[in-house]
Amino acid sequence: MNIPISFEFFPPKTVDGIANLRETRAQLAVFKPEFFSVTFGAGGSTTDRTKETVFEMQAEGHQAAPHISCISSSKDEIRELLTAYKAHGIKRLVTLRGDVPSGEVSAGDFKYANELVTFIRQETADWFHLEVAAYPEFHPEAISAAKDMANFKRKVEAGANSAITQYFYNADAYFRFVESCQKVGINVPIVPGVMPIYNFTQLARFSGVCGAEIPRWLRLRLEAYADDLPSLRALGTDVVTELCERLLAWGVPSLHFYTLNQAGIISNIINNIGAKKSV
Repeated sequence: MNIPISFEFFPPKTVDGIANLRETRAQLAVFKPEFFSVTFGAGGSTTDRTKETVFEMQAEGHQAAPHISCISSSKDEIRELLTAYKAHGIKRLVTLRGDVPSGEVSAGDFKYANELVTFIRQETADWFHLEVAAYPEFHPEAISAAKDMANFKRKVEAGANSAITQYFYNADAYFRFVESCQKVGINVPIVPGVMPIYNFTQLARFSGVCGAEIPRWLRLRLEAYADDLPSLRALGTDVVTELCERLLAWGVPSLHFYTLNQAGIISNIINNIGAKKSV
């Protein structure tokens, strides 16, 4: 593909998981991604494993982008992270509020992502390219569409360079979101996040938490396959390929794939796009 792409991983917990991720990123590296991002657990609970993973990727010659959360974090803790990432040549951060761990009351020096973006700019000026999150179908905690847009604008005006969206399967939601952003003066690149379909139970659980809509026509077709994973994944590959094609035809700046540390289905999607047209 002739536009930038990127891939998101989660930090592995086991020796086997580490080996699997090495193999996965080797398979996806053939697509020459702009960067690999690495997530963290609720409240920054996997920070050490996130660091270890991005440092290894960076040492291999890949551009790595750690996720950094402000929930339950102090300014000193964030400052220490920023220093470590700069020392390892990290130039991009995915900057998020993050989730509050179950049963924990939010603590720390930051409450919202725009405060974290402001702090990083104060501490490091323009060293980092800062990504923030965007929600074409609105944040699950949003009170209204207007307030959700105002919150997003605050993050951008605090110093974000670009945004990556929550995944979606309704391309029109993304198109309308970008147009709404432009109307209020938000002009940073807004990169669509793409979630391949691995199994329905997992997708339904993720979507219930993050507020991403599974269209009724797609939900019913996926449910009909039940445990027939080959048929479900074949349908999912077709659906996500067509979604990517619509996004590319519209002129998106990039595509960001949520991998779940797997390469096969994403490789098929990218190859299918390339087989149908020159992107």
